[in-house]
Amino acid sequence: MTQLECFQATVEHRPHEGLLFYANFTPDLERRVREANGLDDKTSLRDFFGMYHPTEIGPRAPEGLAKPDFWTYYEDLDIPAGSYLDGHGVLHTPGSMYHFTHYVSPLRNAQNFEDLESFPYPHVNGFTEDHMATQVEAIHAAGKIASGWTGHMYETAWQIRGYEPFLIDMALQPEWCEYILDRLTERNLKVAEAAARAGIDVLRTGDDVANQNTLMFSIEQWRKLMKPRWAKVCEAARRIKPDIQIWYHSDGNIEDIIPELIEIGITILNPVQPECMDPLHIKKKFGDKIVIDGTIGTQTTMPFGSPDEVRKIVHERVQTLAGDGAFIASPTHVLEPEVPLENLNAFVETAKAS
Repeated sequence: MTQLECFQATVEHRPHEGLLFYANFTPDLERRVREANGLDDKTSLRDFFGMYHPTEIGPRAPEGLAKPDFWTYYEDLDIPAGSYLDGHGVLHTPGSMYHFTHYVSPLRNAQNFEDLESFPYPHVNGFTEDHMATQVEAIHAAGKIASGWTGHMYETAWQIRGYEPFLIDMALQPEWCEYILDRLTERNLKVAEAAARAGIDVLRTGDDVANQNTLMFSIEQWRKLMKPRWAKVCEAARRIKPDIQIWYHSDGNIEDIIPELIEIGITILNPVQPECMDPLHIKKKFGDKIVIDGTIGTQTTMPFGSPDEVRKIVHERVQTLAGDGAFIASPTHVLEPEVPLENLNAFVETAKAS
């Protein structure tokens, strides 16, 4: 089967040969993997290992698009060497190890609503999408999956405003949160509609809204602030392409909101983190409505288990979760620097043999 055929069987909950599986890598682990296998920087690790590898497409920025001067939001700071700005205007300063950084938010000092209104939020105004349908045709002709990424909402919102300020705003001045989220929804909605018009197979969405045990805030706040905005994006995409698959990521224990994610149109749930939720319980409760993507622990199995333990877990997941075909095997987040190469190889070998 091609990857596209395998994906179609997976999302249609049809038993099939072959298992979709994949992993993402932190920079230091990626370096070690490339060195161990004699790979240059241009070689895709997903392709090298035979992993599930959708091709991502999206609207294209016009030539000469002027970027906002986000540095003006940091004139009060002594900025450490090695710092950089991301596309949302968030300052990243060097962390204590590896790829980690500290976030400094551009609206951390906002004093009034006008400060929110004047911020240059990320957008796709003036972007073109004429190329996207042709790209999807070529991707499908090669037997591959076409994917589109909307962007986050809650995660980007708190990064722009500041983590604690955003949570305080949720309680004391929720209209501030709603304004920022609405501006991000505008962008995500346009990206989703463009992707659907182009005929992509899967729209990737998501927000980390939970910790190890429960949501980071009340479910009522999630229902008021996040749910209706994601519902709007999902509905807009599905209105254009009814069979589009919508993938949603959140780490942590999100069991309380899974029924409502399904209600708004989520069809693939990632990563069903086994340290926080029981994958078999989630499969039994919701498996007829969603594809489960993930379940291989990155806090436990992948960094600290033996290769045999990795093989055992992957085999168990396939036996208990893939009976109806609706399972994609993956570590539950990016693989950390601590992961032994032997464990990565055990994951790949067992998934390929499933």
